[in-house]
Amino acid sequence: MLKQLYPRCDVVHPLEGTYLALNLHQQARQGDVFIYANYIVSLDGRIALFDEVVGEYAVPKSIANERDWRLYQELAGQADVMLTSARYFRQLAQNKAQDLLPVGGGTKYTDIKLWRESQGLKAQPDVMVLSNSLDIPLSALEKVQDRQVMVLTSSKDQSNIETLEKAGVLVKQTDHVTGAFVRQSLVDLKYRSAYMIAGPQVHATLINDKAVDELFLTTHFSLLGGTKFSGLVDMDLANVQSLKLQSSYLDTQGNQMFHRFSYVESF
Repeated sequence: MLKQLYPRCDVVHPLEGTYLALNLHQQARQGDVFIYANYIVSLDGRIALFDEVVGEYAVPKSIANERDWRLYQELAGQADVMLTSARYFRQLAQNKAQDLLPVGGGTKYTDIKLWRESQGLKAQPDVMVLSNSLDIPLSALEKVQDRQVMVLTSSKDQSNIETLEKAGVLVKQTDHVTGAFVRQSLVDLKYRSAYMIAGPQVHATLINDKAVDELFLTTHFSLLGGTKFSGLVDMDLANVQSLKLQSSYLDTQGNQMFHRFSYVESF
C-alpha cells in the first residue's frame, strides 16, 4: 500500500493503478503533445553509476526494484510513443538492456495491456530515438518490429540513413536536435502523449526548450556514493528550472517515495 503525503495526507491505496489513473494520454492541449519523463534516484542524487565490468553507466541494482518498475510500466501504458536514445538499442543488441521497451510481457502487466486496449491505444507505444551518431544496431530494431520506430538526427550520413529507412525506420534530419524539434516532430506525427526514458542529456535538451511537461521521480532511500555517476541533468541548462510538486506518495514496503512534478517557468 502507498500513503499519499501530498496533496492529501489521509489517503492509502494499492500501488497498482496509482499512475494509470492519471490518464496522461488525454492531458495534451489541442494540437499539442504531453511529454513526461521518469527516473529513479538515490538520496545522494545518483540515477546511474559507472559499471567497470560492462564499461558504461547503468541504473544501480541496489535501487532498481519491482515496485518502481510497476509504475514505470503504468507510465509506459499511457504513452503513444517512447522517447529514448541510440544507447538503449546498443544495449538491447548486447542483451544488456533493462527490458524490452514496454508495455512489458507476463501476466502481471495484463491489466495495463487491457487498459490500453480499452482506451483505443495500440498494443505497444511507438519509439522515437534521438541520435546524432546513428549507431543503432539493426539486430536490435528487429526486436521492435511490431511498432513504428523513428529517428531524429543531425547526422548527414546518407548511407546509414538509407540503411535505417530500408529497415522500416522513419528518419527526420535537422541541423541540431533540440527540444523544440523533438516536440514539433511529435506534433507533426499526431502523437498526444510521449514518455521520455532517455538519459540526463536528452532530459536537459528538452528542458532547455521548455519541451517537457512533467517529471515522475522515484526517490529511493539509499546513499550510493561513488565519483562516476549520472544525475538528473548532466549538462548546462540555459536557466535554473523550477518544478512544482503535484503529488507525493510514501512506499514503506519499497523504502522509497514517488513524486510527480510539473515543470514551470524558469528563473
